[in-house]
Amino acid sequence: MAGLVIVGASLAGLRAAQGARAAGFDGELVVVGDERHRPYTRPPLSKELLGGTDDDLAACAFPCDDLDVTWRLGSQAVALDVAAREVELAGGARVAYSRLILATGCRARPWTGPGAELDGLHTLRHLDDAVALRADLSGARRLVIVGAGFIGCEVAASARKLGLDVTLIDIAPLPMPALGATLGERCAELHRSHGVDLRLGTGIAALHGDADGRVSAVELADGERIGADAVVIALGAIPNSEWLRGSGLELQPGVVCDETLTAQGHDEILCAGDLAAWPHSLAGGALVRVEHWTNAAEQGTLAGRNAVVERAERTPYTAVPSFWSDQYDVKIQAVGLPRLAERVTIAEASPEGDRFVAIGERDGQVVTALAFNGARRLPWYRRQVGSGAAPDEVLAAVAADPKAFGAPEPAVRA
Repeated sequence: MAGLVIVGASLAGLRAAQGARAAGFDGELVVVGDERHRPYTRPPLSKELLGGTDDDLAACAFPCDDLDVTWRLGSQAVALDVAAREVELAGGARVAYSRLILATGCRARPWTGPGAELDGLHTLRHLDDAVALRADLSGARRLVIVGAGFIGCEVAASARKLGLDVTLIDIAPLPMPALGATLGERCAELHRSHGVDLRLGTGIAALHGDADGRVSAVELADGERIGADAVVIALGAIPNSEWLRGSGLELQPGVVCDETLTAQGHDEILCAGDLAAWPHSLAGGALVRVEHWTNAAEQGTLAGRNAVVERAERTPYTAVPSFWSDQYDVKIQAVGLPRLAERVTIAEASPEGDRFVAIGERDGQVVTALAFNGARRLPWYRRQVGSGAAPDEVLAAVAADPKAFGAPEPAVRA
């Protein structure tokens, strides 16, 4: 087979290229990316890179010099012609393919309200975003972050380490709302203990600037103004799927795929990472879309391998989602699908309360596990989630496990 094209040169795209080569594909392989950089890892962008120096930029790059691909970087894909099997790039160039992997990921959701044109306003998704934010923070004293999800909380922790006054705003009642109340309460306590001013359960009405057109304050929904030398907008992400409209692919808004990550109705097209919407057993076969590093890496590898074989030979993607966030000295982790949990139980906790693991259940099945500083425990929980274990089975196994932090007596249910 010749002519494998991967659109998206981030983690999922890189792993797809590596997966295809590892599976024995020796034909032409083209990787198209809209950024000018070769693939790099994103987690340091909200953490180490913000407090580092220019020398740290190289630490984000993935080693890929030995990967036999043709790079088309700084080239945005703008349309897909499935009949002609061609990807159209900005400027009119077309790239033909025999097989295609879509891995264009997401972009940061911007602030579009009053004050969106001001200087000193940042989103954080790409390497260049992190470099620009780092430069602004070097001369700032007050940072306001709008959005208390993964990125917002990580930037808050990094900025506090730099000595900035930090205000973290979210319309949700707790930080990291996707992980539920149990972790959200711990996360709120963590940030308050490090001096972050949390403004939760409120939105923002506008951004205000000074005479030079630079942001100087954030106005809350109730009219209060909070002074700011820089503002980070961390309102989540939008799948980069608009360029696929009219192609015939089903979008919701990610690309709808089957369990092998093959685009619905198009055997020659596969997807990976943030762009892929695929059926997962934890959701009862409903479509899910996961925007985390591990998912992009694992899906990319499988999509690359599946792309070089015929449809009947492709392997389903059944991995249990796994993600983490480093904030201060705490590693926050989750496996499974936390948003599906109907009830959360603390399964084990250290006497000091600085380490714990909670499980979330739905319809008599453990669908997630959540942890503070429980890295060595999470692989076991991930296996329990993947096997469809019942909550009582998991709690009984933890109570009998000498490696556990200590099972609460009685179990705390929230």
